[in-house]
Amino acid sequence: MNFGEFLRVRRAALKPEDVGLLNYGTRRVPGLRREELAMLAGVSSTYYTRLEQGVSSNASEAVIDSIARALQLGPDERTHLFDLAQPVKAKRRTPARPDKARPGTVRLIASMPGTPAVVLGRRSEVLAWNRLGHRLLAGHLRLGSPETPSDRPNMTKLLFLDPHTRELYGRWSEEAARAVASLRLLAGRMNDDQELAALIGELSLKSEEFATLWAKHPVENCMSGMKYLHHPEVGDVELNFEVLNLPDDSGHRVLMYAADAGSPGAEALQLLGSLLEQSAAAPDVVPSPRPR
Repeated sequence: MNFGEFLRVRRAALKPEDVGLLNYGTRRVPGLRREELAMLAGVSSTYYTRLEQGVSSNASEAVIDSIARALQLGPDERTHLFDLAQPVKAKRRTPARPDKARPGTVRLIASMPGTPAVVLGRRSEVLAWNRLGHRLLAGHLRLGSPETPSDRPNMTKLLFLDPHTRELYGRWSEEAARAVASLRLLAGRMNDDQELAALIGELSLKSEEFATLWAKHPVENCMSGMKYLHHPEVGDVELNFEVLNLPDDSGHRVLMYAADAGSPGAEALQLLGSLLEQSAAAPDVVPSPRPR
């Protein structure tokens, strides 16, 4: 979550031939040298070095933009670089009340019984889910767990630390990389958030895979795509997902899943909905895993 650290990692990922430079001799460390990156960005080597070392701050937008071009950053990575370059703001007071989903948002996802939907907080904590979203993603957890802050699931923690969730994703490595890239982007925007820092610290200590991915500084705003699930009740499922940011300052997002009409994914969701109806009389009963 450090501006200089991000510059160092991305500079090390570039080879001289990637930017049209000749590579002479053996390099002690991988990637471009500081003076080479500074030359490409049009700034002095001394100034760039001070930026990496955190000695200089408040670089102009023009300088940051030049460095982003020299590092060949994509749109999301460029946004992340600008977020990191902003002066650290005074830490806010811890909210007196735990975060919670707006009642209207909860009613909205409840009104879509055929669409799995989850309301996520700023740090990917589950604030609410409808019944099909719960059954699809975390049927082994209590349906009402998001209502209790101390028991509230976190999608990123589940992905790395919960064996049931790990088995759910058919392409776990792809999903893990996407989750870390999204968290990196979020960390740049919330660089003074103590709860987010605690989450990252816990994951780094408890998951070597998370720590390895985090050190690579991936950055991506993952708003849509495909999820490849291996569900314990309905088997392999391919679903489209969309993330909708709510139009307020809450930072809440609604994650929704869908499948094309007549596709195997649509049939799987319909079957899962039928199983859900059968167990509606006992909604908090954990569904039995499908026989292997």
